[in-house]
Amino acid sequence: MAEPPDSFEALLAQAESVAMPRRGDLLRGVILSIDAQGAIVDLGLKRDGVIPRVDLDRVPPGGSSPSVGDKVAVMVVHPLDEEGNLVVSLAQARESGDWLEAQRLMESDSIVEAVPSGFNRGGLIVTFGRLRGFVPASHLTDLPRGLDEETRVVHLKQMVGRRMPFKVIEVDPQRQRLVLSERKAIRQWRQDQKGRVISELKEGEVRKGVVTSLREFGVFVDIGGADGLIHISELAWQRVEDPGQIVQVGQEVEAVIIRLDRQSNRIGLSLKRLQPNPWQQAAEHYAPGAVCKGRVTRQTGSGTYVAFSDGVEGVIRPSENGQAPASGSEVEVRVLSLDPERERLELELLPATVSVAE
Repeated sequence: MAEPPDSFEALLAQAESVAMPRRGDLLRGVILSIDAQGAIVDLGLKRDGVIPRVDLDRVPPGGSSPSVGDKVAVMVVHPLDEEGNLVVSLAQARESGDWLEAQRLMESDSIVEAVPSGFNRGGLIVTFGRLRGFVPASHLTDLPRGLDEETRVVHLKQMVGRRMPFKVIEVDPQRQRLVLSERKAIRQWRQDQKGRVISELKEGEVRKGVVTSLREFGVFVDIGGADGLIHISELAWQRVEDPGQIVQVGQEVEAVIIRLDRQSNRIGLSLKRLQPNPWQQAAEHYAPGAVCKGRVTRQTGSGTYVAFSDGVEGVIRPSENGQAPASGSEVEVRVLSLDPERERLELELLPATVSVAE
């Protein structure tokens, strides 16, 4: 089975034996003559090929014009036009190599650097070999959404001439469409960078990083090209309702790596595990029968939770008699049982000891 054509030379080699040329075929030939109407090319077929003058004039900047006797590659545009000519294109054949390269980059998911040469209302124009690629505004990371037209034009103009990474996302030679995306290139670069960072990390390592964002479920920290997540339960030994109470965006922190998932490029971090674990000393302070003072943090179906100053939190189980103390109130409790390994502390509310914090 013949190998699929994956290069410009392969396509030419495949097309050399063409007896009845079809639109899109690549052929080799020798220029026989050039005049004001165009050029005649000997293709080794029953008919010579005709290159229209408008096609000859499409010489790329810095390129040399063809001359009589030159060996050239051409692409069939019309196998038989109204006048019976075999119309071929020198420019489209030259561009074929660029279309093939664009297709290769898209299929291999590769990133290419290029410099935007212009812009229009919809996005950037990027020169790709002899082709003009288009980057829609929605695929630009530095272009804010919701801009008015005048401000958008200013932003796009500032991007022209600046080298940027792109991914090829659409290749359609027939429609002359070559679409690129900077947003997808940046996303992939970050993922590749994260993969490289993860390959060098080890669980238990302590890394410095910068808080990049806060979420309800935790905090993202950049630890040198890769974002790791500190789950809200790993921010502090005491219960945390709002991550913003512990850290702020832009703050530098030290965190320990507790989980690495190289397959999905995920990093789990912890702040609290760099602090003394209060449960390891809990037996000294919370022996069964001990009386302690704490603050009610929340009410759930499983009971009333009471936090102590060292970060340990215990639960008062629901009682059929008496009303549960309100959140925020200070209470005096007696320890019923302690399980430091499972981080469980069961408490009993002592009567007439509830005070409401001001």
